[in-house]
Amino acid sequence: MTRPLIAAIVGVASLGAAGSAVAATTPGGGADSLVFSGGRWAPVATALVHPGVVTVTKDAACTSNFLYVDGLGHTYLGQAAHCSGTGSANETDGCSSKSLPLGTPVQIAGTDIVGTLAYNSWLAMQSSHEKDANACAHNDLALIRLPDSAVAKANPSVPVFGGPVGLNTTGTHAGDTVVSYGNSPLRQGIALLSPKQGASLGDDAGGWSHSIYTLTPGIPGDSGSAVLDGQGRALGDLSTLEFAPLPGANQVSDLAHEIEWARAHDASLRQLRLVAGTQPFTG
Repeated sequence: MTRPLIAAIVGVASLGAAGSAVAATTPGGGADSLVFSGGRWAPVATALVHPGVVTVTKDAACTSNFLYVDGLGHTYLGQAAHCSGTGSANETDGCSSKSLPLGTPVQIAGTDIVGTLAYNSWLAMQSSHEKDANACAHNDLALIRLPDSAVAKANPSVPVFGGPVGLNTTGTHAGDTVVSYGNSPLRQGIALLSPKQGASLGDDAGGWSHSIYTLTPGIPGDSGSAVLDGQGRALGDLSTLEFAPLPGANQVSDLAHEIEWARAHDASLRQLRLVAGTQPFTG
């Protein structure tokens, strides 16, 4: 049994990261060519938009994951697709669960920045009549298009850990280190509770998902938050909390699968790329 990690909005604040911007190294070749490190980003210390900021979609608060760009010059902030879901808490099948429409405004908490829901894997799978049960269960990515005026206020680095330095396309094995940064409003703004380190239990659902245990599990409001592997590569986005058969584990949707699916099914995202952090990965 799993449960999405959405929090009702009760007052939220964004959490900035410390440090100064440095050049990022972008892995080349293969699927890692999806990673993009160009652009003029705000310094980490002053960025208003970055992985880990809270996003508010209608009355639901979630944690953002990474920054993305397309081939048309647009910049996006990622969140979980289910953050704009309109059904009950146990509706997690993206091929049948209802969602708010594209164009829905999404507030970046603690700022006056309002983005637009530009892609939602649930809506896209329903439009494409997706039949793959693994994709239906675990393709859980939404993209919030940032207004052009907000891009100069953004930085792609994950708070505390730095990175991402690339995109994990090989999955994980049981025991592999993972790190995550959740910013649930339920933590009352206590920054020390946001970074989490733990281990993967391996790949599930044909590589579409990973079960992970961290010292403290993801909680409501952490939905969509960034998960990195031990090398600093983007592994996925936090999706659900498991009650059985692995109580306290979190399910992480595989980002490489999600990006590949979006590129194949949305013409406007054919050149969708993950943005590398300006801060080196410290682990």
